[in-house]
Parts: sequence; C-alpha cells; structure tokens
Amino acid sequence: MLRRLSLGLLASAISVASLPAIAQEDGSADDLGVMSISLADVVKPTLGFQGALQGAGTPNQAGIGGFLPLSVGDNSVWFVDVLANANFADYESYSSIGQTTVAGTTISTSTRFGYRWLNGDRSWMYGINAGYDSRPMATGATTNGIEVFNSQTPFFQQVAVNAELQSNQWGANVYGLIPVGEYGYGSDNVALINSSFGAEPLTTVGLDVNYNISNSLSLLAGYYYQTCEKDPEVFENYAEGSGVKARLEYDISNQLQAGVGYSYDENFESRVTADLKLRFGGPKTTAMRNEVQQQPVIKALTATPSNRDVRVGNSLTIIPGLIQTAAITRERNCRVLYVSVCEEYEEGGIRFDP
Repeated sequence: MLRRLSLGLLASAISVASLPAIAQEDGSADDLGVMSISLADVVKPTLGFQGALQGAGTPNQAGIGGFLPLSVGDNSVWFVDVLANANFADYESYSSIGQTTVAGTTISTSTRFGYRWLNGDRSWMYGINAGYDSRPMATGATTNGIEVFNSQTPFFQQVAVNAELQSNQWGANVYGLIPVGEYGYGSDNVALINSSFGAEPLTTVGLDVNYNISNSLSLLAGYYYQTCEKDPEVFENYAEGSGVKARLEYDISNQLQAGVGYSYDENFESRVTADLKLRFGGPKTTAMRNEVQQQPVIKALTATPSNRDVRVGNSLTIIPGLIQTAAITRERNCRVLYVSVCEEYEEGGIRFDP
C-alpha cells in the first residue's frame, strides 16, 4: 500500500511539471526582469532562528538553522540546510503524540543536501533534496488519567527524500519520511515509553501544493499517508491512514516569516499549529533582497526545505488494568513480562520500581 501510494504521489509531481505553459499566461520571465538577476549575487548563506508550536506528532520547539550554498552556477545551486531545535514539553493535558505527553527538553536535528535549478527562461524552479533527521523524545504524564511510571526517552531517526517545483504562481512538493534505526521501517519494533504506552516514528509520504496569493502571502494544501511499526500482541491504537493539511504563510519582511497550519487525520484528529522563522544574511544589499522578494522562483532557490520533523504516534497496551497489576517490557526476543507492582524487577537494563 505504501509503495503504491509513493509511486502515485511521484507521478502526481511529474504531471505537475507540465504546468510551465500556464506561466506564460501571467507574463514571461523576461517581462518580470528575472533574467537580469545574477544568482551569484543573491544566493548567499543565511543563518537564524525558528520556532513552532506542537502539531500532529510534532513537538513545541525552537532552535537555530542555516542555509549554505555549496556551489552556485548560472541557473543552479548545490546546497546544504541544517536545523537544530530544542524540543519542549507539550501543553498540559494535551499530547502531541496521542495519550502520553512529551516532556522537555531534548535536542532534535535535521540535515538536507540538495540541488535546485531553473529552466531556460527562469519561469520554474526544480529541486531535489534528501537528508537525515533525529529526535530523542522524553515522555511525561498521560492525558487520560492513567498513572504511569518508568518513563523512557527513546531515540528516533529517519531519512527523508523530497522533490519540488515552483513557479511565480504555483508550486508542488512530494516527500517521504522513512524511519530508520532500532524503530525503523520494517523493524516491527515499538518503543516502550512507560509502563502502559508505546510510541513509534511514523512513516509518512505526502504531496503539498502551494499557491502564491501575492509575493508575500501563500496558501498550501496537502495530502499525506502515515503508517508505523506494529506489535499487535502488545499494543493497539496505531497511527495509520490518510490525512489532509493546510497552511497560510506570510512574509512579514525579507527576513521574517510566519505561518499557521491545520491538519486532520483519524489518529490525531484536528490539529492547529503556528511557526515563526527569522533568517539573517542572503543578498548583499536591501535592493537585491527586495528584488528577490518580488521573484518567487528566485526566492525558492534558498528556501528552507519543508517536512523536517520526526513525527511520532502513541499506542496503548492491550493488557487491561496493566498499571494496577503489572509492568511491561519488551527486550529483543522477550515478549511480555508481568511483574507485581509490589516487587522490583530488572531485565535487560530496564528497571521498574513502582
């Protein structure tokens, strides 16, 4: 199912590439003056800060990030983009992953290496990038009143691939987020995060389409499919199925950008998030920065790639009354171990001491 969906999304992105003819209706790239811009003057390193509120499987976070062009040609750029964020605790009694709140503070990272290029008349930008993301996830109390003990901090990782295109009016982005490592895709491992709950990084594939309402305001609509590793003998309530999302993004200035997002799927239901990004650097002069702001295709060459978070879902043990009678651990070949709460148990370095 996931493979067929990924191929379908890739086919959708390729079909969108036929849209350049539409751009001619809005005026050619020459009419807009984009041909006179030297990429060597405007594609420059940027460094700054970003922050976001918790969303569907993503934490409250803030950190630093930067874009570094490695090689700039007449119509192309090789680049690397790096983020490091402090992940903070969830809102009280409102979990970003399901029924267990995320505790603070941990550090997540994201790296993208990519190539972007313009077509002959600079009416479209095309790009591909790939990278690695990591997220240690500290856990706290539950939102359903179940008392838990022995909270864990599992380490989640993923690799990501992304294909993008952008005109002055329309754009599209096809992406895949594939967990790797101990809880990676195909591992059949679910991370035990406390005495009653598990968590798993989500394999996500999606398609985003954006429309530039103006040079500073854009609207995005997207579809995604998510799945995860399962252990049906132990856990239930997995994040599985399709979702939709929307986002409104506004450039407050050449360096400051704000956004509001909404998503809905059966597991996380309705989620609203907001984010802010501040970047310093870029074109040398204010005049150059203003010129780039008027050219979405050129601006897209140095845009921070999207979909960088390791998304995590929550699952509950299927064993009734576990918290009153037992603790559970899963250690490689070990399946389910029952332990009286009046006792102390240690197995494989995991210690339960209720």
